[in-house]
Amino acid sequence: MNRRSFLYSNAALAAVRPSPAATAKDELMDKVAQAALAMQRHSWEQGILAQAFLDMGDRERVILMAKGAIVEKAADGRLAAIGGGATDSAMGGTAYWRAGELTGDPEMQEAARGLLEFVLKRTPRAADGTCYHVFNSPEMWSDSFYTTPPFLAATAHYDEAMRQIEGLRKRLWIAENKLLSHIWDDGRHEFRDQAFWGVGNGWAAAGLTRVMAAMPAERRAERERLSAFLKELLDGCLAHQRPDGLFHNVLDRPTTFVETNLAQMLAFSIYTGVPGGWLPASYVSAADRMRAAARAKVDQYGFVQGVCGAPTFDQAGVAAEGQAFFLMMEAAAANFNRVRGR
Repeated sequence: MNRRSFLYSNAALAAVRPSPAATAKDELMDKVAQAALAMQRHSWEQGILAQAFLDMGDRERVILMAKGAIVEKAADGRLAAIGGGATDSAMGGTAYWRAGELTGDPEMQEAARGLLEFVLKRTPRAADGTCYHVFNSPEMWSDSFYTTPPFLAATAHYDEAMRQIEGLRKRLWIAENKLLSHIWDDGRHEFRDQAFWGVGNGWAAAGLTRVMAAMPAERRAERERLSAFLKELLDGCLAHQRPDGLFHNVLDRPTTFVETNLAQMLAFSIYTGVPGGWLPASYVSAADRMRAAARAKVDQYGFVQGVCGAPTFDQAGVAAEGQAFFLMMEAAAANFNRVRGR
């Protein structure tokens, strides 16, 4: 395995990840984690939850999630290959890669390399190299900002990570609104879904944050471009923030349901980006409001209520990804508070 590349990304992420001791005492986090582990999971859900445990410093659960992902390994190299699109398995790539390093287990390491090989060489893609989100249609989704770019950046494939980001941005970004539409059909050269889906924009903000955390300091031009893009996206989303700190499922449509997960995704990005040095502290007050609103949504069983809900994601409910982003938000907030002495 390419230890140099991953060790660099670990050092870059050190500023955004609390120690296990910092999170072990948080009973609410433990409740949410336990509820998450009780939920059935598709490929992206297994991956994003594994990443949440990595952020928390929970090495044991990261390893267990990686072992579980290998059980559902596809012949093409995808791990946890249950449901989801062509690149959804890559959401867990960073965590699975790290599990191989932590254990030295040849099976884990080979599986992680196989997933990376799939991302680099086997994903369906457009002529310019931008990956399609699904197998059976030439579609780019806003979700895809989180599928391949963070894994590519964590394994030092920085140019490829940027190529994916720029390809998605070219098709999905609506500059006048500072928001991303959800789905572009590259065959028809038109939007399949032009709506500003809140969680889709959240996937993008979180994905850009992960790439920023892994991008070397000497890549100044890329870091400046990513930082500027993330700020614009945050501004576009925050323009639609409700007084209670949450957002509507479609950001500019108040008739859609009030949704919890975007708040968690943006709070994670802010609590990560401010101590990371690529976001100004002026965003923190918005993150604090979003975090407070999300924490108030955790029920007695540990389920984060009101997120874009599984299995159809067209109504408020609960979802494994909502559980995962709560944990990532809390881990980032704990580190932010420690770094800033709050």
